[in-house]
Amino acid sequence: MSRQGRFLSLILRHRPDLVGLELDPAGWVPVDRLLRALKQSGRGMSRDMLLELVAADDKQRFTVAENGERIRAAQGHSVDVNLDLKPKIPPATLYHGTARRMLDEIFSEGLLPMKRRQVHLSADPATAKGVGGRHGEPIVLTVGALDMHSAGHEFFQADNGVWLTDVVPPQFLGFATLSEDDT
Repeated sequence: MSRQGRFLSLILRHRPDLVGLELDPAGWVPVDRLLRALKQSGRGMSRDMLLELVAADDKQRFTVAENGERIRAAQGHSVDVNLDLKPKIPPATLYHGTARRMLDEIFSEGLLPMKRRQVHLSADPATAKGVGGRHGEPIVLTVGALDMHSAGHEFFQADNGVWLTDVVPPQFLGFATLSEDDT
């Protein structure tokens, strides 16, 4: 992701105050207000540049409203927002990428949202491996998502396809066996 993309992610997920913005309760901010705030902070860009950045983001981290007037992060917030996602029945298995050094804590406490609002899960092991690689030697865990759902845990799917849940208890975790296609 570009430097501008990382900064936009920081603003829309964690620190809108850095440029004097306030997100609405659902995480949206008017595009024009965002562009003004970015310009005033010395990181200006045009509307076209912003839309190109959003379109080019490989993880689709940002959502632009259908009318093009508002923008928000698709998921990953540490600030209090309600994305108004509806509960969804997950597939039987989801995946979580992490670093090997985190395994003892994970298998003791489960997956916790840490600084985020919810735990992020991937639909495929290759994506999870990429996420885990950002934190050290990647390990891919399986999550018995359908079993969790049957036990009363809710799942949501963000606009970019990332699966979200509040916690993953350790009894629903296992190790993924990666094929050549997942590497």
